[in-house]
Amino acid sequence: MNINVNAKVTAKIKRTAGSLLLGLLCTVGLMSEMGYAQAALPVYGYFVKNTYPHDPQAFTQGLLFKDGHLYESTGQNGQSSLRKVELTTGKVLQKSMLDKKVFGEGITDVGDEILGLTWMAQTGYVFDQKTFKLKRTFSYPGEGWGLASDGKFVYMSDGTSAIRVLNPKTLAEVRRFEVKAEGRPIDRLNELEMVNGELFANVWGADVIARIDPASGKVVGWIDLTGLLPPGQRGTANPDAVLNGIAWDARGKRLFVTGKLWPKLFEIELIEIQRR
Repeated sequence: MNINVNAKVTAKIKRTAGSLLLGLLCTVGLMSEMGYAQAALPVYGYFVKNTYPHDPQAFTQGLLFKDGHLYESTGQNGQSSLRKVELTTGKVLQKSMLDKKVFGEGITDVGDEILGLTWMAQTGYVFDQKTFKLKRTFSYPGEGWGLASDGKFVYMSDGTSAIRVLNPKTLAEVRRFEVKAEGRPIDRLNELEMVNGELFANVWGADVIARIDPASGKVVGWIDLTGLLPPGQRGTANPDAVLNGIAWDARGKRLFVTGKLWPKLFEIELIEIQRR
């Protein structure tokens, strides 16, 4: 059920999100390390508009929304897959398993194809979106983490502060840029999604998403998702069950997020809570 946020609710959300932010800054110290605490950048909290079931066995690596469905890639050797998922039920409608020797990573779509990465195999996959039939593979040096596309280019993360920009037809690297917040490199960039011209990036191991200007590489804002699904509610003690997975419904203007091994997927609305 969608809920309209009135002024009173918005104020409450801002207070709650603000306290979560302060707790994060005080107890983790991660944002200071990334330039977050000192940055003259907007910080956004969230309001949960809808909650959906999510396969708690899915080690989510990539997520995208297209033609009314979620497409998801999962990791782990022997368990890596590409999936088509029904949003409202979490039911897997279609699935293609990757080679047991590879560890699946992020995905994105280009036309009627879905591109996928592997972690350390230096091999990417190109699938037909409708049939999930493997059409071809491509190679790249180093590790593969996340993928996103804006229709003109494909953006790839590799776990560092660098984003590679690929030609969508040849998948050859055109250039790369370093992501910085107030001049400080931001590494551990993971799953990617293009949202209204900005590149959203999960920061691995943290409950935050960086909003990046793909033209300059500058972080233009932070999304603090502290408390979205606390570790005690994730249904597993696995330390890898972290926030990871961003999908944008461009037509419906809906933002979805989830995590590895999480039993829930959330539709959220962003609310600016702080500007330094």
